Amino acid sequence: MVKDLFERIQNNKGPLGKWASQAEGYYVFPKLEGELGPRMQFHGREILNWSINDYLGLANHPEVRQADADAAQQYGAAYPMGARMMSGHTNIHEQLEKELAEFVMKESAYLLNFGYQGMVSIIDALVTKNDIIVYDVDSHACIIDGVRLHMGKRFTYKHNDIESMEKNLQRATKMAQETGGGILFITEGVFGMRGQQGKLKEIVALKDKYNFRLLVDDAHGFGTLGKTGAGAGEEQGVQDGIDVYFSTFAKSMANIGAFVAADKDIIDYLKYNLRSQMFAKALPMIQTVGSLKRLRMIRTMPELKHKLWENVNALQNGLKSRGFNIGDTNTCVTPVYLNGSIPEAMMLVNDLRENYHIFLSIVVYPVIPKGIILLRMIPTASHTLQDIEETLDAFEAVREKLTNGTYLRIASENTVDMSEER
Repeated sequence: MVKDLFERIQNNKGPLGKWASQAEGYYVFPKLEGELGPRMQFHGREILNWSINDYLGLANHPEVRQADADAAQQYGAAYPMGARMMSGHTNIHEQLEKELAEFVMKESAYLLNFGYQGMVSIIDALVTKNDIIVYDVDSHACIIDGVRLHMGKRFTYKHNDIESMEKNLQRATKMAQETGGGILFITEGVFGMRGQQGKLKEIVALKDKYNFRLLVDDAHGFGTLGKTGAGAGEEQGVQDGIDVYFSTFAKSMANIGAFVAADKDIIDYLKYNLRSQMFAKALPMIQTVGSLKRLRMIRTMPELKHKLWENVNALQNGLKSRGFNIGDTNTCVTPVYLNGSIPEAMMLVNDLRENYHIFLSIVVYPVIPKGIILLRMIPTASHTLQDIEETLDAFEAVREKLTNGTYLRIASENTVDMSEER
């Protein structure tokens, strides 16, 4: 007898889905309302928001809003219709690609509709079944899903571990010699949970010993790192050593879309082989014109990045001075690590939102190990030093309640499911 396909789904909601009845609408799928910025509305009250990736404060900048509105007025939401290859190609798309390539110091660039699907498709297009992929075990889900499409061999190395990188490059080299293929090495410019930069300088140096090509996902580095904001490669002085550079518009650009940049022959190949773009409608003109405006502001307004880093340094130094563990972040991403269970994490975040009016992202198992609570904060250029002081005071208060067992007691009294093993 054939089992009902949905039986597994109905009996096992998954490691996150099992919390849906207690978490949905509040801890997950929350509804933030009002204009994007540090102060928004949540459940009818104003909150101090640390959970949007609007690093440079462009999302609600008046010049950006005007550019988006003008593009909507001129082109509407539909234009251009069709895929780029067939009927959706414009001079504005080409101009944005040209300026993106110049900004990240590459010969050529190609626009992508979405970062996630773009990265999946880039990996799929770059390798064949004879090629070997080597990638960081803590890679973003879009990289992992791209690697899953690969029909050949792949090896993961320990997070940011040079010795493990070399060991797996040696394995990949031996395997590639047998298959007649090449090696694609994948890492991130900035790891979005821990805030660490990928060890790009050390990885590029390994090219002297091993023959591989380097793909870097720099979603959190673009616009925030480097002298000009060109990202983690510029920050570490190895942008030339990155063979394929990728970033999304969903962070510093506060928009929809993404791009990939490389030597012209590689981009020309990708243009004709990226299935996610060949068979998808072109990026609408509102996003294309809007991203061109945002990019030009990033290039000509260094004060945006300067203000961002003023806030980043104030927040991170303030947390460290008050004894909080923020790991070894060396980017804007600010993780705060605490010890506690998922029920305790839920009570802590509830307290922050209801009594201290602070909204931030909570990360728990299975994304991080059991027994750890990660409060992930994204400082932006729009935050103020007063916002930071208010948050530091609140963090001290909730840490005390976590340490003295208050949240564990409240969770038990409110019949929160205390099991984390199902």
